[in-house]
Amino acid sequence: MKFPFDIVLASQSPRRQELLRLMNIDFRVDVQEVDESFPEHLTPVEIAKHIANKKASAFKGLQANELLITADTIVSHQNAILGKPKDAMQAKEMIRQLSGSVHEVITAVAFQFQGQTHSFHESTQVFMNTLSDTEIDHYIATYQPFDKAGAYGIQEWIGLVAIQKIVGSYTNVMGLPTERIYQELQKIK
Repeated sequence: MKFPFDIVLASQSPRRQELLRLMNIDFRVDVQEVDESFPEHLTPVEIAKHIANKKASAFKGLQANELLITADTIVSHQNAILGKPKDAMQAKEMIRQLSGSVHEVITAVAFQFQGQTHSFHESTQVFMNTLSDTEIDHYIATYQPFDKAGAYGIQEWIGLVAIQKIVGSYTNVMGLPTERIYQELQKIK
């Protein structure tokens, strides 16, 4: 898909890159180091937007014909934010928390174009069946989920065997709400 601007994706996430490629969108990747801390009082949606906007504001020197896409995905479960696990023990604890319950995946996206930033978000409810410790250990050992919020990827084994249903965007749970991004890109002139 060709747009009247060049797209710059500020993400090293292989899933986000794959999703844009599957959408037939040409883009280049350029990533800036960003401190992903946030004020404690923010809601989950505000946290995701805060970080996505922080990533966008870190960019300087975009060309006039370039549109920057940044994103941040968080998992919210019982008023707790589950980020990326630091190690296997933390990953196991996160998946145990999510096992047999419902959680929310929120992805905020920021577009920066011609000096203006526009951000939006999508939320998806994810219903996960109960997993045994053996199943959780298998998933962590096989798929190494350390670069994923909430310690899992819905497109991997855990999504095939443990996700009972979702309410909302599937690609949002992967880290980029593609259908919403496409709609928002269409609005830019």
